[in-house]
Amino acid sequence: MRRLILLTLVALLSLGTTAFAAQTPDELLADAVSALKEIAEQPDSEHFNRMLQNAHGVAIFPSLIKAGLGLGGRFGEGVVLKYDAEKGVWYGPYFVQMKGISYGFQLGVQTTSLVLVMAAEQGMQSLQEGKITLGGNLSVAIGPIGRSAEAGTNLSLDAVMYSYSISKGAFIGASLEGASIDNNVNANHVYWNKVLTPGEMLTKRASKREIQGLIHELNRIIDLDHQGQEVAS
Repeated sequence: MRRLILLTLVALLSLGTTAFAAQTPDELLADAVSALKEIAEQPDSEHFNRMLQNAHGVAIFPSLIKAGLGLGGRFGEGVVLKYDAEKGVWYGPYFVQMKGISYGFQLGVQTTSLVLVMAAEQGMQSLQEGKITLGGNLSVAIGPIGRSAEAGTNLSLDAVMYSYSISKGAFIGASLEGASIDNNVNANHVYWNKVLTPGEMLTKRASKREIQGLIHELNRIIDLDHQGQEVAS
């Protein structure tokens, strides 16, 4: 029975990894723009927009597939950008993959658009060094949302990363932290046309034509927050 469950899980995730494998870096960047817009346009996204303003960087996963049948797993491709808030300059991109296995009662398949906002330099530094595992020292908290976020959410920003997501599909049961984020070697080689380390990619200003749509959307969200603060004052 356990073998059947494991084979079913592998089959479910294989459908996702096969679909992702067909994506080019340009397609992934376009999907990242769509995911970012969808999250930023939610009625309770004020704090998401505000946190981007002072972020050290972001990791955007347009379609993170989570599947479970007793044993659970997740897979998705994403893009990381580093941000210098003082200069208003973005660096990258660095293409990554998220993978993970979880235990406990889980049933279903779910697709999630996920954005990780790096609230501390430690998050970007860890990504630049290569493969990381979420949880533990690299704490991940659900990002504050809505006008009443101060009442129920930790706004001292003592987590390294804050997550914002929109999910599609039914999924029953919770899973444990422990997903890893690793170098998507093929996508990075196609985009940069040479072999670079994560650190090298994240020190290059995001000036290539292919990344401009995503940079424009990030700056638009930050500018909206600036305008909102000016109106409030």
